[in-house]
Amino acid sequence: MKKNIAVIILAAGKSTRMKSELPKVLHPLCGRPMLGYVLDLAAGLKPEQVVAVLGYKQELVRKIIPKGAKIVIQKKLIGTADAVKAGLSALKGFKGTVLVLYGDNPLLKNETLKKLLDYHLENNVDATLLTAYLKKPSGYGRIRRDKYFSICGIVEEKDADEVEKDIKEINTGIMAFKKDKLEGNLKYVRPQNRKKEYYLTDIIEILAKKGYLVDGVKAEDAQEALGINTRAELAQANSLMQKRINDKLMQDGVTIIDPASTFIDFGTKIGADTVIYPFTVIQSGVKIGKRCSVGPFAHLREEVELKDDVTAGNFIEMVRAKIGSKTFVKHFSYIGDSHVGSSVNIGAGTVTANFDGIRKNYTVIKDNANIGSDTIIVAPAKIGKFAITGAGSVVTKNIPDKAVVAGVPARILRKG
Repeated sequence: MKKNIAVIILAAGKSTRMKSELPKVLHPLCGRPMLGYVLDLAAGLKPEQVVAVLGYKQELVRKIIPKGAKIVIQKKLIGTADAVKAGLSALKGFKGTVLVLYGDNPLLKNETLKKLLDYHLENNVDATLLTAYLKKPSGYGRIRRDKYFSICGIVEEKDADEVEKDIKEINTGIMAFKKDKLEGNLKYVRPQNRKKEYYLTDIIEILAKKGYLVDGVKAEDAQEALGINTRAELAQANSLMQKRINDKLMQDGVTIIDPASTFIDFGTKIGADTVIYPFTVIQSGVKIGKRCSVGPFAHLREEVELKDDVTAGNFIEMVRAKIGSKTFVKHFSYIGDSHVGSSVNIGAGTVTANFDGIRKNYTVIKDNANIGSDTIIVAPAKIGKFAITGAGSVVTKNIPDKAVVAGVPARILRKG
């Protein structure tokens, strides 16, 4: 993408319709704040500058803004035109195209934005809108066109009459402007609406009336236009993003038996020929090697790493655990804050008791150990290579290599 592009991301809003104290753009989508996807989109364009406009609880939102991006604060949340005006204050001296993105539009794809910008630049348009067609466009601003079918304005649904509400072409909110036209005409936007806010959408009518060239590019997939304002819309977006994640993993050689019942967060890495069984939840940052088997009914939480050829089976939970190659953790187990070696067999019902009420403690199980069913390992504890624990053992001390232990608490029956 050409360098004479700047991106303004609007991320100042509250979560009013979500009835949440968390800023809307920080609500998670497949294990990641929705704003994170928009920041990635902006970075993927390789613009000259990215500006994030923050407002409500900005001290929380700024934590995920990457280095290099500028942050400006919208002091009063009085509309998108005012937010863009704040963003432009960080672009003094910049000449070129300004792309406006929204922090609650995480489903947009890079190729869609590239299509919009290419059209805008190649046709020397003053303002280019990304539009979409929806059979049921409830909640979205409608695109108004004149008798020549040219875009002449946008009307927000709350301000639309019954005829305008029947319009199926909607405004996604994504717009590209020549900076001078945007900056020079924002001052003409007035709060002539029910909410008494300064709508960025009003600038389209202002530009059209002045004879500037305003045009639109249609998004091929209307689902990309989904803005998130409610919990129901968040759930819908989560399903769409989950499908993208699952589809990409399957394209890369992972077998997902039932994608509809498999929940894999953004940022998970899974090797080829691994099989994921139904009703499995894999959270962000998990790394799974090649030829593994996970699930059904497995829950892999943060900082879990499975090396190649691991079986993590039915009704297990893992968190902050590294599992060596060819290890079996087959049934009804909890493995937390642990390092498990290679070729270990973890019997059904094994629990690493990692929390003592104050701190999380660490368990080490070395290569080729055999952990009997219903063993409880009270951390911190180390179990040596080729060691064996009897069924129902409660391990409270370190176990040497090749030792056999059993009992409550476990006692050494045979030394290595």
